[in-house]
Amino acid sequence: MVGKDASGRERPVTITVVTSDATTRFSSRVADYAAHRPRYPGALYEFLRGTLGVKAGAAVADLGSGTGIFAAPLLEAGCVVYCVEPNGPMRQQAERELSRRFADFHSVAGTAEATTLPDACVDFVVAAQAFHWFDPARAAAESRRVLRPDGMAAMVWNTRKLGGSEFLVDYEALLNRFGTDYAAVRHDRNEPARLAAYFARGHRRVTFPNAQRLDLAGLRGRVLSSSYTPGAGDPARADMLAALDELFSRHQRGGTVTIDYETELYYGRP
Repeated sequence: MVGKDASGRERPVTITVVTSDATTRFSSRVADYAAHRPRYPGALYEFLRGTLGVKAGAAVADLGSGTGIFAAPLLEAGCVVYCVEPNGPMRQQAERELSRRFADFHSVAGTAEATTLPDACVDFVVAAQAFHWFDPARAAAESRRVLRPDGMAAMVWNTRKLGGSEFLVDYEALLNRFGTDYAAVRHDRNEPARLAAYFARGHRRVTFPNAQRLDLAGLRGRVLSSSYTPGAGDPARADMLAALDELFSRHQRGGTVTIDYETELYYGRP
């Protein structure tokens, strides 16, 4: 189950989760994922550079890198990035987009628990919107193996706000109504016990405001990028999209709606 804090922000509650299909469940959603998932705020990357030393020349392992959304700005900043992704279609999308632009992009077929990378080869390990799929203790052991001495690790989420506007409240209600396994697989499983299992020597948390302004096509793509919404061929998909169109019509201003996020960064040494 999921709870809310006083500000309406999503907060984790311990739940039992089945993730047997964690490495394949996004295979049919790659195009929507690449186009419509929120990006990460510039202030986050500035923090990585200024505080954690993730700057030009640094070697980074991006665990569960997906279509390369988080990796692209690191590559633009001159980092060497090993994108470790177990899902073939997601990995291939990143290869199509990033390999032609960046010589320091490296695509790796691996998992957070078994990256296939050499020992002590990176300065920084990160997982953006992915840690909740990991086995924390095994991922921590693998991160320690691939990190150089004094290397750091970070876990990042764009945490969607549940309140603050009528649109956000109604959007959450729509996901709860039509989600196939929404309560079980949503990303806010970063409860203290899981983070403690990964960050054995403690960690810190910082946050950054983030937002995504979407037209109707963008909102549809954002919803369809989520693995917990009805897939192609599911009769509930048409009903969900009809409800989404009606929701957009009620809440749009100037042809767009806004999804507000709090981007959370947890960092330390595994």
